[in-house]
Amino acid sequence: MKINKVRTHVLEAALAEPFAYSRAWYSTRTSMLVEIETDEGLVGWGECYGPARINSAVVEAIAPLLIGQDPLRTEWIWQEVYARYRDHGQKGVVIQSLSGIDIALWDLKGKFFNQPVHRLLGGPLRTEIKAYATGLYGRQRDDHVEYLAEEAASYVADGFHAVKLKVGFGVDRDARAVRAVREAIGPDIGLMIDANHAFDAVAAIRLGRMIEELDIGWFEEPVPPEDIAGHQRVRDALTMPIASGECEFTRYGMRDIFARNALDILQPDTCSAGGISECKKIADMAMVYGMRCLPHVWGSGVAMAASLQLLAVVPAFTPPSLSPIEPILEFDRTEHPIRQAVLAEPIEHRRGVVTIPTGPGLGIEIDRAALERFRAS
Repeated sequence: MKINKVRTHVLEAALAEPFAYSRAWYSTRTSMLVEIETDEGLVGWGECYGPARINSAVVEAIAPLLIGQDPLRTEWIWQEVYARYRDHGQKGVVIQSLSGIDIALWDLKGKFFNQPVHRLLGGPLRTEIKAYATGLYGRQRDDHVEYLAEEAASYVADGFHAVKLKVGFGVDRDARAVRAVREAIGPDIGLMIDANHAFDAVAAIRLGRMIEELDIGWFEEPVPPEDIAGHQRVRDALTMPIASGECEFTRYGMRDIFARNALDILQPDTCSAGGISECKKIADMAMVYGMRCLPHVWGSGVAMAASLQLLAVVPAFTPPSLSPIEPILEFDRTEHPIRQAVLAEPIEHRRGVVTIPTGPGLGIEIDRAALERFRAS
């Protein structure tokens, strides 16, 4: 069996209402899917996190290296592509593009052996996983505290055990928003905050001290991703856990984070940090260093499926016990017309719990009509 075709699908959809994180507004959502086909007719699907058109161009540039290769040699292909682009591609879009390729190859491998990816990774440690709701973004409204409280309460009503709030819009405004959301969801629901590296360490520490008593599950990306020392300063100054890692790449990029004990929670993105092959290695390293690994998930249903296959084999954060501390899944609740539409059978939650797909490969089927409907012009 040999790879004979590599295709990219750049998808885009307009949003009914724009929303913002700390550094930009979204008026559209995009996805970039990778399709790899073999001479035996098997097809694998992956997704790249990041700038869709740029990632598409990079995958198309890498494609000639893949044609004619055995798709089951996932480790060899990963190492070969990484080595070819090492001089210019240790981070960023090259690794994001390699991630989508790697996920597609694992999907192919699972289909070839008629097994879900998690069985090929050693077998599942769990068959379902609790999810937390990611939402609570900025809106073009004056009543930001009121709508955030209402939105957070709606996630709790849907059964989510935890929610994540976007901050980074100004320390005082953020503190008011955090207090409003905590009041709306009550003391028993988890509350995390995510600044998308909007602050320096001084501002992040100030915000953290203003809201520490509100039992914050973690403070995500308080400072820029390359500022490892800044993460350490924030972690040393606050009692709440510090999380980051979605903007870091490969086990080599994570190495300094581990060595400097800069975080409590590492968040590699399966569609960005190197794919399933690399993120399994990163998760194993995190366990060695006593750092929790909770993959970042922000994409279509393909990204969700890939993350679920990985999370099926990520160990609990405590040794086997009667009450283990388990990993949780990021479940994006913002508007994303493409997310579920590309799947023949969408991945849904039931009262905040998601079942891990057990079909071959990623356990999903792609709706090709949706690819045409959302194809970017």
